[in-house]
Amino acid sequence: MPANEIIIACFVLIAGIVAAIMACVPGLHAYNTLALLVVGASALADMGTHLPGEILAATMTSVVVVYAIVSVVPTILISAPDESGALAVLPGQEYMIQGRGLHAVGLMLIGGAVAIAVLIAGSPFAFLILSPVQAAFKGHTHWVLWCTICFMLMSEWPREGRLGQGGWTKFLEAWRVLASGIGVFLLSGFLGFILLYRSPIAADMSFQNIMPAFVGMFAMPWLVLNTLSAGDMPSQSTQCERISGMDIGALFKGAAAGVMGGTFAAFFPVITGGIGGLMAGHATSLRDSRSFLVSQGAARVAYYAGGLLFFAVPGTQMTRGGAAWMLRTLYEPLSVRDYWIVVASIAGAGAVAITSAIPAAKIMLYLIARYGHRRISFVSLLIVIGIVFALTGMAGLAVAIVGMCIGFVPVLNGSRRMNCLGVILLPMACNMSGIGPAVAGTLGLLN
Repeated sequence: MPANEIIIACFVLIAGIVAAIMACVPGLHAYNTLALLVVGASALADMGTHLPGEILAATMTSVVVVYAIVSVVPTILISAPDESGALAVLPGQEYMIQGRGLHAVGLMLIGGAVAIAVLIAGSPFAFLILSPVQAAFKGHTHWVLWCTICFMLMSEWPREGRLGQGGWTKFLEAWRVLASGIGVFLLSGFLGFILLYRSPIAADMSFQNIMPAFVGMFAMPWLVLNTLSAGDMPSQSTQCERISGMDIGALFKGAAAGVMGGTFAAFFPVITGGIGGLMAGHATSLRDSRSFLVSQGAARVAYYAGGLLFFAVPGTQMTRGGAAWMLRTLYEPLSVRDYWIVVASIAGAGAVAITSAIPAAKIMLYLIARYGHRRISFVSLLIVIGIVFALTGMAGLAVAIVGMCIGFVPVLNGSRRMNCLGVILLPMACNMSGIGPAVAGTLGLLN
């Protein structure tokens, strides 16, 4: 029996408030929250109580959208991003050093708000556009993915300046960062093959198979470094800066780049919002830190929310992103009503997230000022370890530790942490090209 719209709205609101609180925990991903929801819904179904599919879809959409927006708070203030926010850490740290961390959060919120508006405005056209585009790219996804990988690795430029000693000394110094990026990609790809073909994670938690690796590679290294750091960040302003004096054109350019990149990532499998944001940033020649942060905020939201929006379009059967895959285990939207429920949930959750993000950031700044950056990071590290252990056991914790060791390499060598996405990009690209089993056999994973 279809659920009443008022009941659905209540679930969206409640799920959004809970997600806003959980999004402030550094290292805690929306997919962890969704995993608990999936487990709870499955347990209720075993007892004979089935939650209406519309409620499940609306609740999951609310959690994902709120997380995509509010999680910029720990990404900027604690330097603990997920895989789609890694690029925002360094410019975010620059703002934190200047005492303007709240302003950096606000810039990413602008991008997120624009992405929500674009998705809602474009939702009536999804029926007309999505199916033809999907048909046009059918059978071509593998080479698009390989091209994306090549671009990501080739855009890892040397960090050293052009002046100084030439010859082999300069050559080797330049390749120190480049080799680090390629090495991290291959190491994380090898870990991805292990998780795909010989995963130590229990079968009943297979939908969380990749989560410990992501937590280990993206969240844990910075939490450990923050805990061991010698000092805390400078005091931060708690007043939001006006955008009237900023270059509105640059902000619009950043938002447009982020929406394009996030939508690209939401459409193609395996590609994340961070990669989409990177590609869009290069395509539009983003150089200003303000427009860059706006683009990253927009890319995150367009990626996370767009994946669920595409999943709900009737007749496409497009499943992109972890949220859509988890929702599909419980319910698959089939009707136009289901689609508009997801669209309305994106709008409602976006309103909850945008209105709660700045207060959440101010609360976190208060906690950092009172207890210190190191203590907050240490407690967050314990929470992350506890969640990984609770969901995936000792095996998942071991995977997270291995991922953390890989994640330390780019942090210590100055290469991009985005190269850690080889954990999903490399095995999936090989599988889509039909060579995955052969590579796994060569690595000794099929014995």
